[in-house]
Amino acid sequence: MTGIKLAVVGGGSTYTPELIDGFARLRDVLPVDELVLVDPAADRLELVGGLARRIFAKQGHPGRISWTGDLDVGVDGADAVLLQLRVGGQAARNEDETWPLECGCVGQETTGAGGLAKALRTVPVVLDIAERVRRRTPDAWIVDFTNPVGIVTRALLTAGHKAVGLCNVAIGFQRKFARLLDVAPQDVQLEHVGLNHLTWERAVRVGGEDVLPKLIAEHGDAIAADLHMPRTLVERLGVVPSYYLRYYYQHDEVVRELRTKPSRAAEVAAMEQELLALYGDPALDEKPELLGKRGGAYYSEAAVALTSSLLRDTGDVQVVNALNNGTLPFLPDDAVIEVPATVGARGAVPVPVRPLEPLYAGLVAGVTAYEHLALEAALKGGRDRVFEALLAHPLIGQLDHADRLTDELLAHNREHLAWA
Repeated sequence: MTGIKLAVVGGGSTYTPELIDGFARLRDVLPVDELVLVDPAADRLELVGGLARRIFAKQGHPGRISWTGDLDVGVDGADAVLLQLRVGGQAARNEDETWPLECGCVGQETTGAGGLAKALRTVPVVLDIAERVRRRTPDAWIVDFTNPVGIVTRALLTAGHKAVGLCNVAIGFQRKFARLLDVAPQDVQLEHVGLNHLTWERAVRVGGEDVLPKLIAEHGDAIAADLHMPRTLVERLGVVPSYYLRYYYQHDEVVRELRTKPSRAAEVAAMEQELLALYGDPALDEKPELLGKRGGAYYSEAAVALTSSLLRDTGDVQVVNALNNGTLPFLPDDAVIEVPATVGARGAVPVPVRPLEPLYAGLVAGVTAYEHLALEAALKGGRDRVFEALLAHPLIGQLDHADRLTDELLAHNREHLAWA
């Protein structure tokens, strides 16, 4: 396939060179002819765009790279639009990670009260972007990497957009397990199941054999260290939980830790300034080593694979965020789950999943109910809807906490909430 045009909304992100590097290296998988970076931050866009062109040039990629602050111009004629935006920037993230701690609740940008705040800020903006994409180029696919991915993807699909959600957790596990097993990543298939940032690896297959018990037995210490959870937990469960499960399984311990150190947002904000300074160096023509500490590992490989499958109708299996449609029978059909799915020109269709054990199904059901209420609050506004979402969240669930967190959320986000 030739003549592919992609647009990256949030193209001024310091993440973007990771994405550009993937497009350059994997051009046989996804031959991009034109790539447009879209972002309202002209100063950042100039720095990132310049580096993007140098990366393409160094790797001999013939594709054209341009950038613009005009969304309509940027997405016009695109075959796929990748969303990686952050409404309110790192300043808003810093607040998401800070004020919930005052109530003794986890402060995190994708789950708990901070995650709800991010959803409320983000969903209306993403839906507006998607509507403009649909008007300019109705056949374009939307690939969402914007957190909270599950809620944002559900909003897009509920509104009838051609969208698939993407997270790098699964590909990160695949690459890690491949290294531990000394096999090629493509030889590792994961039985990855749950919701975005609420998943478990229930099997790791190589050549059709489940090697997860062997992985845990031989590499349990390394796996547990990456998760920041005890090896004994991994052994007792017999599965590998996503590191986001630590917010649930060790909530109070995490709160104590977060209260004693700077927020992740503060760390990232400082890192971003250093990265942008590096990006401005005209001699730099590859992604800098520092970018590996920014997060989003293997995002580019996952994004290239997903976009290629959607545009080239490959019908291969990838872990994505897609409509449940009976895959997990205890969830509504319109819930968005994160599981392996067959990906092609019609979108992503989850492959059959073994019945989920009650230990995991209960938490998945509870968080799905919260996500439904969170989307209602994001679409319709209102203090009562925010309160109900917080009360329903398994990490909150107490009247006094939900009331106080509602007031804090609204106070810290009024400039981003039209109805507040």
